[in-house]
Amino acid sequence: MVKIAFNSALAQKAIAKEGEVLVAEKDPETASVYTNENSTGRCLLTLLGLAFILTGLIVGGACIYRYFIPKHKLYHGGMHFTEMDSNILPDTMETREPYYLPRIDEDLEIRDNMAIINVPVPEFAETDPAAILHDFDRKLTAYLDLQLDTCYVIPLNTSVVMPPRDLLDLFLQLMTSSYNTYLIQEDLVVTERIDDVSELGFYIYELCEGKDTYRMQRRSDIIGIQKRSLGNCFKIRHFENKFVTETKICRA
Repeated sequence: MVKIAFNSALAQKAIAKEGEVLVAEKDPETASVYTNENSTGRCLLTLLGLAFILTGLIVGGACIYRYFIPKHKLYHGGMHFTEMDSNILPDTMETREPYYLPRIDEDLEIRDNMAIINVPVPEFAETDPAAILHDFDRKLTAYLDLQLDTCYVIPLNTSVVMPPRDLLDLFLQLMTSSYNTYLIQEDLVVTERIDDVSELGFYIYELCEGKDTYRMQRRSDIIGIQKRSLGNCFKIRHFENKFVTETKICRA
């Protein structure tokens, strides 16, 4: 009998080579899937990083705008006006140069759903400077007479006072062009003192806190009151529309 012997070292080498061949021969489709997954993952990480960067820029820009840019902008406007009745104004009223007409100037500030009118000391007319606040959420108007340092509050007259957006558009027009208009008059009467101004809302509280504050009514709404029975009156000229209003405030 003939015995056949194998060299164990050679056998191990052959097995190792076969193993190397098996490892080297991978499925092309599987390798392609792994490559695509790696590329997709890198793209997602890149997009996520860009999103964080953009978010940081937006938040940072908002913070810079909030703390370094003025929160509320003032808009200046002026009108020339006549005390003639608006029904008999000449057709050329708005086209003539108003050298002979009195003029009123104001500054407007818009906050949320509210408008603040700053009326400076008039040059010629015997009227008082004032800060006038129109709160469209509370439906209230507050007059702060800067000469008397006293507040007067009345329900908002939306038929006279333009909404904040329309009022802003009017002032933007006045910043670039002149406007000739007419004057109307309203009579208001002080009725009672307001002891707690916090009930009038945050903005009116901010305007009138620490000042004598009174409630008013329109004289036409009070039955039996005579114009000659009113005393201690003062006037404020202002505009919140395409005409000038002379507000006369009197104590009964």
